[in-house]
Amino acid sequence: MGRRKQLYGDLFAHRDFFPKMLKIALPIVIQNFISSFLNMIDTVMVGKLGETEIAAVGIANQYFFFFNMFMIGLSAGCGVFVSQFWGQKDTKNIKRIVGIGLGSTMVVSIAFVGFGYLAPSKIIGVFNHETMIIDLGVRYLKIVLASYFFTGIAFIYNFSLRSIGNAIQPMLISAVALICNAFFNYMLIFGKFGAPAMGVEGAALATVIARIVETTVLVVSVYAKRGVLAASAFELTDVNLGFIKKAYSTIFPVILNDICWGLGSLVYSVVYGRMGTRAVAAIQIVNTITNLFMVIIFGMSNAAAVMVGNSIGAGEERLGKDYARRFSLLSVTVGIILGLFLALTSPYMLKIFNVSNTVRNYAQIILYLVSVIFSIRVFDIILIVGILRGGGDARHAFIIEGFTMWFIGVPLTILGAFVFRFPVYIVYALAIVEEISKCILGIRRLKSGRWINNITHNMA
Repeated sequence: MGRRKQLYGDLFAHRDFFPKMLKIALPIVIQNFISSFLNMIDTVMVGKLGETEIAAVGIANQYFFFFNMFMIGLSAGCGVFVSQFWGQKDTKNIKRIVGIGLGSTMVVSIAFVGFGYLAPSKIIGVFNHETMIIDLGVRYLKIVLASYFFTGIAFIYNFSLRSIGNAIQPMLISAVALICNAFFNYMLIFGKFGAPAMGVEGAALATVIARIVETTVLVVSVYAKRGVLAASAFELTDVNLGFIKKAYSTIFPVILNDICWGLGSLVYSVVYGRMGTRAVAAIQIVNTITNLFMVIIFGMSNAAAVMVGNSIGAGEERLGKDYARRFSLLSVTVGIILGLFLALTSPYMLKIFNVSNTVRNYAQIILYLVSVIFSIRVFDIILIVGILRGGGDARHAFIIEGFTMWFIGVPLTILGAFVFRFPVYIVYALAIVEEISKCILGIRRLKSGRWINNITHNMA
């Protein structure tokens, strides 16, 4: 009991910890809430057109999901460097990293857009073989591909701004862009305010307009303030091959980590999909409810990455360890609170879904399972995405997540579903073993202290 009191006393001992964390985390949480809410509105709007249209748009956006995984990994990898360089107040190298990020974004975007234009029907056909869905999906995809360039640029600047402690600016601009997207969706999908009714093509065009607005306002605001990221073309490109190699020794594992996670999530979806309609419905409901809780966690993990990265970049390794310990304790505490809240409120939240009693019972059992291990899940996310990445230990973060997902979670899920033919809640419980294994390996890495790695050393 005395040890526990000391731990919680340490958590609240330093007055600057929570203000620093909230300054970064709160805008990200608000941004994610706004994004989730308006995306739901967009889905409802497209859904008004019919089941075929919403299926076509959903399938076409699976291609964006893979692009998104690349961009999040690339931007987060650059963010690790920006946060550590910011700790040193090394603005010259921050601009170089932003330049590498923007250049890489162009290469990735050109590859995705090029393939999307050359083989749109094949992309849609991977997920569905119905002629109408393929036709609508192709029409949507060919238009929305133009947004990929702008999305990539916005990702780089958003992550870089957060890494220097400015999370409010991207939050405000993103909110404007999302509202813009909802407005143009309404106008172009249904033909309001004198515009033609374009259906799914209107939804795609609205996305392109919103991304252009977001990126333009974001870049203009960065250069208007003449802040750290307002680099000239020369400052962005003032790099040599050695610098790029050193940068990518950290960026590449982060990209692989996010791609690995994305593909693993896709495999889980396929497994549940093959288990039948009731299983899919139950999992979809569970994901919808739990995602509402996760926006808080992703805000905290971003704050952890920035604060740990800044301190290690500044050469204050003891402070970095202190932040890691505080975030670890806070993650468990928040996880317990959110898990209890989920367990208490889930029976009432399930009532809003018009599903059979069987699906509702499946979903309820799974939500109780999630609530029990929620503190472990929160700790895992903050450790991998926040502490280890911020500490420059991207390689081991990738190894831990990749190993537990692909050698524990995925095999157990496949065995449970197709060999033993367990019900969906048992299969989900087997997938949870991944989270527990990740927690054990993560704690070992954290205790070792070898996760602290100032990756900015010897960067020319």
